[in-house]
Amino acid sequence: MRVGKIAIEEHFGIPETVEKESNYLPGDGWQELKQSLLDLEGKLLPLMDQHGIEKSVMSLTSGGIQTVLRKQEAIETARRANDYIANLVAKRPDRLQSFAALPMQDPEAAAEELTRAVRQLGLVGGLVNGFTQLETADNLLYYDMPQFWPFWEVVEKLDVPVYIHPRYIPRERVSDIQGHPWFSGSAWMFGVNTATHALRLMASGVFDKYPKLTVILGHLGETIPNTIWRVDHRVKMMPRGITIKKTFSEYLRNNFYVTTSGNFCTTTLLNVLMTMGADRVLFAVDYPYEIIAEAAEWFDRVDAISESDWEKIARTNAERLLKLGKSKAAAV
Repeated sequence: MRVGKIAIEEHFGIPETVEKESNYLPGDGWQELKQSLLDLEGKLLPLMDQHGIEKSVMSLTSGGIQTVLRKQEAIETARRANDYIANLVAKRPDRLQSFAALPMQDPEAAAEELTRAVRQLGLVGGLVNGFTQLETADNLLYYDMPQFWPFWEVVEKLDVPVYIHPRYIPRERVSDIQGHPWFSGSAWMFGVNTATHALRLMASGVFDKYPKLTVILGHLGETIPNTIWRVDHRVKMMPRGITIKKTFSEYLRNNFYVTTSGNFCTTTLLNVLMTMGADRVLFAVDYPYEIIAEAAEWFDRVDAISESDWEKIARTNAERLLKLGKSKAAAV
C-alpha cells in the first residue's frame, strides 16, 4: 500500500437532499449507500486508513442543490450544506476538506456563497452537479449562459477551481436512449452531458475573458481528452459561428484538470497524460459510488507511469491547486 494520496471527488449527503438520490441504488443497497453519505467519520475515515488515503476532498452528492427549483430554498440549502461540511472539516482538518455547494439558480447568490465558503469557512472551491433546474424541472441552466459570467469573474478573483460533476438528465431530454435505461446514468449519459457542458464553456469565450479560470472534470475527463483532436479538427473545417481565440485543446490543457474518479483504466490514463500532461491529473475515487479498495489498489500498482508522475497525480497536484498543506511522503 502507498500512503499519502489525496482523493478529491468524494461525496457526502445532508438529509434535505440525500433522498433524491434513492433511485441510484434501490432497496437495501440504497440504505447502505445513504449511511455512507451521511456518516463520514464512521464509514469513510476507516476506509481511507485501510487504503493509504490521507485526505478526502468532499462535495455534496449529485444532484444536490442543482435539483432545488426555488431560488431561496436553493440558497438556504447550500448554506446549510456548506456549514455542515465545514464543521466536519474543522473537526478533522488532517483528513477532510471540501468544495462548496453552490445555488446556481441565482448566479449572484452563488458568487456570494462561494466567497463566504472560501474566505470564511476555509473551503477550497466550488462544485456544481451539472446543469441547474430553475422554477420548473424542464428549465435547464448551463453555465456558459450570459447570466453566469459575473459568477465566473468572482471565481477567477478568488483563484479557486470549480468542479463540474455529472447528474441525471430529465427523461424527456434523452429520447435517443428510450428503452435503454442502463445508458441514462453513469454508464453513458453522465459523461455525454458533462462533456457537452464543458465544451459549451470553451466555445462561449468565457476562458478568453477570464483566462485564469480553472474547471475540474471527473472520470478522466468525461471522454473529452479522447476526442478533443477531432473537435478541433471539425470546428476548424466548419466553425459555424465559433469565434474563440484558442483551440479547444488549448483550453483543455490550460483551464482544466481531470480526475481518476470512477475510471480506473490505465490505457485511458495514459491517453489523458499524453493529451494534457501529468500536471493536470488528480487522484479521486468517487466515494461511495465507487469502491475505495479498487481505486486505490489500481492506482498504487500503476507501473506504466513514472514515479514523479505518480506523486503528482496522487497528491502534489492537489496540494498546489487546492492550496493544501503538504502531505506525507509516499510509502510502499
